[in-house]
Amino acid sequence: MTGNRLLRTSLRVSLLASVVTVVQAGPQAVDCASCHEQGKKISASAHAQVGCLTCHLGHEQYPHKADVPKPACAKCHADVVRSEAKGVHGQERAKGNTAAPDCEVCHGDVHELRMTSSLAFRQAVPQTCGMCHDEIAKQYLESVHGKMLERGDLKAPLCTDCHGEHAIQRPSSASSPVHPSHIRETCARCHGDVRLSRRYGLPSDLIVSYDASYHGLAAKAGSQSVANCASCHGYHNILPSSDPRSTINSKNLPKTCGKCHPGAGKRFSLGPVHWTNTAAPAPVLWVRDLYLFLIPFVVGLMVLHNGGNWLRKLWRLRIRGVPDPIQAVSDAEAGLESSTLPELRMYRFERIQHILLLLSFTVLVWTGFALKYPNQWWAVVLTRWETVFPVRATIHRIAAVIMMTVAVIHLVSLIVDRKLRRHWLELWPRVTDVREAVEGLAWNLGLLQRWPIRSAHSYVEKVEYWAVVWGTAIMALTGVMLWANDFMLRLLPKVWLDVATSVHFYEAVLATASIVVWHLYTVIFDPEVYPLDTAWLTGFSVRKRPRSVGEAPSKESTDPENYAH
Repeated sequence: MTGNRLLRTSLRVSLLASVVTVVQAGPQAVDCASCHEQGKKISASAHAQVGCLTCHLGHEQYPHKADVPKPACAKCHADVVRSEAKGVHGQERAKGNTAAPDCEVCHGDVHELRMTSSLAFRQAVPQTCGMCHDEIAKQYLESVHGKMLERGDLKAPLCTDCHGEHAIQRPSSASSPVHPSHIRETCARCHGDVRLSRRYGLPSDLIVSYDASYHGLAAKAGSQSVANCASCHGYHNILPSSDPRSTINSKNLPKTCGKCHPGAGKRFSLGPVHWTNTAAPAPVLWVRDLYLFLIPFVVGLMVLHNGGNWLRKLWRLRIRGVPDPIQAVSDAEAGLESSTLPELRMYRFERIQHILLLLSFTVLVWTGFALKYPNQWWAVVLTRWETVFPVRATIHRIAAVIMMTVAVIHLVSLIVDRKLRRHWLELWPRVTDVREAVEGLAWNLGLLQRWPIRSAHSYVEKVEYWAVVWGTAIMALTGVMLWANDFMLRLLPKVWLDVATSVHFYEAVLATASIVVWHLYTVIFDPEVYPLDTAWLTGFSVRKRPRSVGEAPSKESTDPENYAH
């Protein structure tokens, strides 16, 4: 009897030892499936390579203890769990919302969960999210992205691709990938990928063209109210433009664009929306080609003219210190001392206009180019508050109003004031200006040795003045069109605004370059007046202006009664 009992005890110890040996041999050596159905399921799941004992601590003992806690996902996925707790779902659970989804709701039973990269898992995501967001899921499944997924395309974007996977934030949160400030980057992950664009036959420059548009530039500067990809294409109900339900279908464009541009007419839809400099509407290409010729030609001619002038005057006046002999002869023959006969160049009223023009033009250049290049150090001070208030645009428009007001005042003053009008007539172009310009350029280039004949108000001043008149008119016209874009879109196709935008930019480049190369040279860097021609401050110039032999200053320019006009 005692022998049998010892035999049975020995067999039990041997069996237990063998079980322990198997357990200690490794997680994969334990055949939990012999008793537990989950053991069979896990073999086909993402956790197939994770042994049961890795998660189920204490179950190496048999029989299993009843109070062993269930495994926590954080044991292996601590970073993911912390990230999910910061998301909208984790925050809702922390508030006591028991309906908020957790790991198991989204991924399924821990023994059956699929690999997130598998087609089966990705195709199940819309239905999973649709348990709470049913209407949104329905729109998605009917969209171009949903149809791609239905066809089994692994590259089809899902809810999690746009909204994030675990740390999902509300769209109103600045950290959300679908917040207005991040929409462009989120869409660009696919639509900015050249390989994906080629694979699906999509234009590869959609993001580039958006970035180059007013909407893209304003968004880059920080504006959150400007239209982004989703504003036009939709969020979940994205459909091809050929679909009558699509928000970008030609019949629906007035309604879509009317959300930001009330009253935008059907003519607005005429012409392309996405385009780049290489594939722009024909009128825009004409404008671009014209200015790409005009800007280097005009500015290059100015550099040539003033560069030669600077070298000759630097040598004569600053290095040799010899005044021009022709100038000395002119004064001597006229019997006049130039130092005793100051020349009045600008009346007081003209100087006030000039100062207002100077200030408004400088601000316009600064704020205008800040839209095109918002990340530059000189633009950041303006765009810093763009998310709260359109500081740059407001200052730009105030400066534009000042400049246009100065232009109107100038025109009215010429009509009502005879002295100003007579002074202005000195800037009226004459045939002799052509000869003076040719001789002036020839002298600057060393092709003419004698001092060229030059009028008191020569081609130099006339080029400056009429360039300002032309530039102000062009910039005012195109600027008003862009400012009143809602009104213009009711009447004209969008391509008109595209042309106005192009002209406004290129004309600004030409005007800025001309001021720097031509005007600043005349009033600052010319060795004859350096460091400053004070005519715009005092009315009198430090320049000794050449006159033809025997020509005396006019009474108009030396009469003290006119100084304070």
